[in-house]
Amino acid sequence: MSKAPYRWVMTAIGGPMVREALALTEPAAGQVVVEVAGCGVCHTDLGYFYDGVRTNRPLPLTLGHEISGRVTAAGTGAESWLGRAVIVPAVIPCGECDQCRRGKGTICAAQAMPGNDIEGGFATHITVPAAGLCPVDETRLAAAGLTLADVSVVADAVTTPYQAVVQAGVTPDTLCVVIGAGGVGGYCVQIAAAFGGTVVALDVDDAKLAAIGRFGAAKTINVRTADPKTLKKEIAAFAKERGLPAREWVIFECSGTAAGQGTAWNLLVHGATLAVVGFTMDKVEVRLSNLMAFHARALGNWGCPPELYSGALSLVLDGKVELAAFVERHPLDSINQVFADAHAHKLARRAVLVP
Repeated sequence: MSKAPYRWVMTAIGGPMVREALALTEPAAGQVVVEVAGCGVCHTDLGYFYDGVRTNRPLPLTLGHEISGRVTAAGTGAESWLGRAVIVPAVIPCGECDQCRRGKGTICAAQAMPGNDIEGGFATHITVPAAGLCPVDETRLAAAGLTLADVSVVADAVTTPYQAVVQAGVTPDTLCVVIGAGGVGGYCVQIAAAFGGTVVALDVDDAKLAAIGRFGAAKTINVRTADPKTLKKEIAAFAKERGLPAREWVIFECSGTAAGQGTAWNLLVHGATLAVVGFTMDKVEVRLSNLMAFHARALGNWGCPPELYSGALSLVLDGKVELAAFVERHPLDSINQVFADAHAHKLARRAVLVP
């Protein structure tokens, strides 16, 4: 293998993370070793590291669940993956339980999430089940002007909102409201637009709104000082102007903030779908009876089934979802500084750590 294996390990909340040698063993039947090309830094990683969000596997643990790379070793039954460029699912279902057999792998009790249930991708190599791997067509990748490291973020930042859009049933006559226009929310805007939806993007950052206004948002609104009733009226007026329904909006909460979740709840209309994509430890007080009164629905969105990954990746490789403008590569060995910068909101793009 081309690199002396190593990984960065979280040993305590707040760090610093520690580099240590990684002893690789032959993969078991059905497993592969992936040499990591890149691993994206996600809001969830920051939650584990700074906020004390509990990992299922106790510390010490290597974080990182947005992983792309190349298969360098394969166990029995997985030999066909040798040498192939792949994306590792951020949530890997077992594929055998009742939930998996019924197409509900995101609630599989035996699922494995890198950097949570198993060792993660902030390393040179990771051993994972071969089942669910998403192959990457390197010819199309090159044609799109992307590197294998870049598409690591497909594993969560793109596929999670992709599942949310599929699950919500977005069609060309759907008015979509995306709360949080950076990171996952930025990709949600693009994916909803690719499905034909007309998208209103909300954020408190003018730079993020300006960026996503070039990639899929039909309207952008800075909600930093917005009054909830006025905001709802403004979106309703826009819907009328575009000939879209005043009802059945799809509202994607991607900010992962209490304020964003409150805004999402206040935007419920008759027949609305509220898709909760972002995560926060904060609690929000809402009147659940609004769901009854509006005959609305609220949908959780945990990860993405591996079978949907190819569709999400195709949107990227076909240029329907812009990736390059929203990611930046950093050396893996700068992980502690990158985490600090991401936590302080100093990064304009999603960081991808490259061994």
